[in-house]
Parts: sequence; structure tokens; C-alpha cells
Amino acid sequence: MTELAELRGVAREILDYAMRAVNPQKALRSAVNLDARLLRIRDKVFDISTRPTYVVAIGKAGPAMAVTLDNILDHMITGGVVSGPECPELHTLGSGRWRVFAGGHPLPNQESLDAAQAAFDLLRRANEERALVIFLISGGGSAMIEWPRDERITLADLREFNRRLVSCGASISEINAVRRALSAVKGGRLAALAPNADQITLMISDTNSGDEASIASGPSLPPRADSPKPMDVVERYSHRLSLPGAVLTAIKEAETDEGHSDTGSAKHYVLLDNNSAIEAAAARARQLGFVVEVVDDINEQPIDEGSALLVSRLRALWEQAGREHQRVCLISGGEFSCPVPGTGLGGRNLETVLRCAKEFHKCRHRGDFVSTHLVALSSGTDGIDGNSPAAGAIADESTIARGLTRGLQAESFLENSDSFPFFNALGDTIVTGPTGTNVRDLRILIASA
Repeated sequence: MTELAELRGVAREILDYAMRAVNPQKALRSAVNLDARLLRIRDKVFDISTRPTYVVAIGKAGPAMAVTLDNILDHMITGGVVSGPECPELHTLGSGRWRVFAGGHPLPNQESLDAAQAAFDLLRRANEERALVIFLISGGGSAMIEWPRDERITLADLREFNRRLVSCGASISEINAVRRALSAVKGGRLAALAPNADQITLMISDTNSGDEASIASGPSLPPRADSPKPMDVVERYSHRLSLPGAVLTAIKEAETDEGHSDTGSAKHYVLLDNNSAIEAAAARARQLGFVVEVVDDINEQPIDEGSALLVSRLRALWEQAGREHQRVCLISGGEFSCPVPGTGLGGRNLETVLRCAKEFHKCRHRGDFVSTHLVALSSGTDGIDGNSPAAGAIADESTIARGLTRGLQAESFLENSDSFPFFNALGDTIVTGPTGTNVRDLRILIASA
């Protein structure tokens, strides 16, 4: 095995180690314990011997979390609603106590609407019974459960609105602000249906630390006071965001109502987040002998800017520590904003790696990183990158040159948002399939003598 091939394998090993650290089932079992009829969830204790317990599980980790909680509670759950991706776990809950839905992603589907109606019914019942309600919330839930606040908005409107919104280049906080304005679910409105119930929310976070209200657009939490204004977002991206008329009217009319904060004695806990993956990746890289730098400030930039920054910081780390220690590793998380101007197959992780490969190529032509091997890996922890079948990709200092020998011009692939075919032709995609978790993206850059 060549040294470069070994380094590419090491980058993948670091990713795999981080992925094992963000297993939602393991995290849930660490947070929840049943002793006879006393249910302990972190620092809260509930006596469930004489009261019903209901569960609403939403998002990419929703099915796995629901199955795990059902096992922990030994079938003491009175009823539950789960909306998540199509997966085996979703169908193991097919009993009279559970209603399960294969909600759409990234666009809502009819089952997303059906899941909302089922959750509404469950929460109204929980409210009448003064029950305990456990929300299991994870990323991807924004599309997997939805109901418009305005009856003029159709499912077709919702799908077109979301398609345009997620491809316009807006940040996740901006996207969620607009989604909340239209929704009878988001911004705490779902939980507001059961103010007389005790509520607790357990979360697998795909947002920034401190921004838990943005996970799945916050069905059980009110939005932060500093959230963007929906119409400000629409106007900021108006050159790329042309919305259906009914949607635009509803957003304007909803400006004065950003959600509900009356959710009874609600508590919420984040079980896993992007830092969980980053810290695990950094720990494994150190075990493998790398000098490691975690860059918290490169997370949500525009993708061209963020990719260039990553390579620049890798170069600075190499200049500072690499010449002495021979191997350095730069680790970054978050989600770059990634406009989608073309019609190809790709996503922000694939595009990040292709842009990093271009930066590597430029460095070599400038005389930087001479006699140094360079590797860049970026992957979505959910196993899904944009509209591609990959989670991400891996590149090195030879990627652009290898592409050129096959007639692959990187720039043309970037212009058409088509980074998946580029890496697929080189055999450099990372394909995992859906992982059952979602804690944002993980980026690993390596330089080695």
C-alpha cells in the first residue's frame, strides 16, 4: 500500500470512529432508565405507574430512537407516532400502540401530512389525560412531519416552497425561520397542543450548539428571540427564491406570530450533536499520531469560501507543526451554505471535497505543500448528501490531475451542481446508506510528509 493510499484509509478510519460515537440508540440508553415504575431521564424522574406515556418521534434518528425507548420502557408506552425515513426500524413498531409514517425528505410528502394529523390527535388525548409526553427529535424532521397553517397552501405548494428554499443558499437558521411561518407544527406549535401534559424532549442535534429550537424546526420548542425574520430571508434571497403566491401571502400574514412558548413543564436535553462527532474524530486522529486542530470557526460559510479557508488553515497548521511532527489533521464540522445552480447529482459534502481538491491543485502549482501528501474528506453523518446516493467523498493532491486524464473538468461539474459523477468516475465516493443518525457534516483534512 502506498503512503497516500494509507492516508486515505486513515481519513476513512477517523470518520468511521466518529460515526460509532454518534449512535442514537447508545446515547438514548445512557440517558433513560426505568426502575420498576420510576422513569429517570437525565435529572428528571417520572412515576409512570398511574399515568399514560405518549411518544412522538420525528426525524432521521426517530425510528431507531423509538424502537430503543420502546425496549427500555418494556412496552409501557401508551401510544406513539413516528415519522422517519423508510427503514426496518420503522416497521418493527407496527403495533396497535404505534402509528408509523415514512415521512418525506428533503421534501414533505402525503405521509408527512398524515403524521402531523396523527400527532395532533395523540397530543390532544395526552392533554386531556395530563399524561407524560416524550418527544424524540432529530434532524430531517422538518420535512417528515408538516401541516400548513393556511388552508390555501397545498402539498404541491409545500414541496415547491421547500425545494426552492433549500437550494437558494440560505443558512439553516434562515431556512427554519421561513418554514416556521407556514407551519402548524414548527416553532413549538406541536407541543402547544398539550399544555396540561408533562413534556420532555430528547434531541439528536443537527444544528449549532445553543440552537436546539432549530432541530426539525423546533416542533416542541419555541424559536429563539434572535431568529431571522421570515420576510427578511425571502427578500435577501429573492434573486434565487421565487415562491408560490399562496406561500408568500401566508408568510407575510404570519410575521407577527413566530410560535408558542406555553409547553407546560417542558424540559429538553441534547443527547448528541456535531461536537460529539468532532471530538471523537479529533481523539482518534491523536491516537493515530496526528497533530490535530479543530476549527470551530469554519462551519457555515458559503461553500467556496469555507473550502478555501479549510485548505488555508491546513497549510498554516502544516507550517506551524507539520514540518516537525510529519502528520497533521484539521477537523471541521457544521454545514456550508451551498446554492444549487445546476441540475446535476451532488450535495455540499461532495462539492466541498471537489473544491478542496481544486485548492490542493492550486497549492502545488504555487509551490506550496511540496513533497507533502494531502487528503480531504467530507461526509454527511446521515449518510445522505444532497440528491446523490453518497454521503460524501474523499480527495487528495492528485484528484484534479486524475480527473483531467479522464476528461473530467472539475469546474464544469461544479457549475452544474454535479460533483457526484466526478467522484464516482474516480471511485472516490463515500457510500454508507442512511445511518439512522444526523449530527451535521464532518470534514477531515490531512497533510503528511
